[in-house]
Amino acid sequence: MQKTSICPKYEFAAELLGKKWTGLLILVLLQGPLRFKDIKNEIPDMSDRLITERLKELEEKGIVERSVFPEKPVRVQYQLTSKGKDLEPVINAIQDWAEAWV
Repeated sequence: MQKTSICPKYEFAAELLGKKWTGLLILVLLQGPLRFKDIKNEIPDMSDRLITERLKELEEKGIVERSVFPEKPVRVQYQLTSKGKDLEPVINAIQDWAEAWV
């Protein structure tokens, strides 16, 4: 029997989106730029620590951009990069599947 290998790019994407809360966080950020407190309001069951952790991971992967505005008090907001926005059809497809089957 021939051994099949999983494409490393597919494996990366599946692991990224399969992490708990990551898909939901991307779904929320598809609304547009949000402050931390707004993200927390949208996903109240997600802990502050986990929101911070996932946002940092997504920022490192080039999916989320963190912007700091030098105001008093300092304002920080998060938004999807173009790479992150390109996930919209994927996130919508997952939502459509969930609506049909869950």
